[in-house]
Amino acid sequence: MKVDLLSVTGEPLSFKFRLEPDEIDLDTEGVRISGSIDVAGELSNNSAKTDVKGSIAAPLEVDCTRCLTPVKRELDIVFQVDFVGKEMFPESKETHLENSDLDTDVIEGNELDLTEIAREQILLNLPEQELCKEDCRGICPTCGKDLNEGECRCGEDDVDPRWAALKDLR
Repeated sequence: MKVDLLSVTGEPLSFKFRLEPDEIDLDTEGVRISGSIDVAGELSNNSAKTDVKGSIAAPLEVDCTRCLTPVKRELDIVFQVDFVGKEMFPESKETHLENSDLDTDVIEGNELDLTEIAREQILLNLPEQELCKEDCRGICPTCGKDLNEGECRCGEDDVDPRWAALKDLR
């Protein structure tokens, strides 16, 4: 959903829309959108900056970090992003940034893509690590068997040749 910023004057513009999984590409391995994404919020525009506040509800399927089992997860995101024109943003490469500057972005032109903002906020709120269960044992690095389903037998017969002579001492 694109918004023409020239049409937003005075009163904030409320928005509410739904994105289907095929309309947004997270381009992230191990993460899939499993249903419709609901986005709602408001956009206000003044001469200095454009503020976008809102919320996103997104059902995801994330692969377990250890065993790659799909885990269903519901993201509920509340966000606020400020946009300023190039002229308001410092060009110096060595600039001291405040915490509030981290939610500020540069906008070029008079159009704002709310779908791209939703995509960015989902990516920023993805978990660094997702486990199917707290005591997930992962997969065997040799044979790839899911160790949550039972032990593998691949390591029983493998003996480092340097230690092979010690095996017969038992």
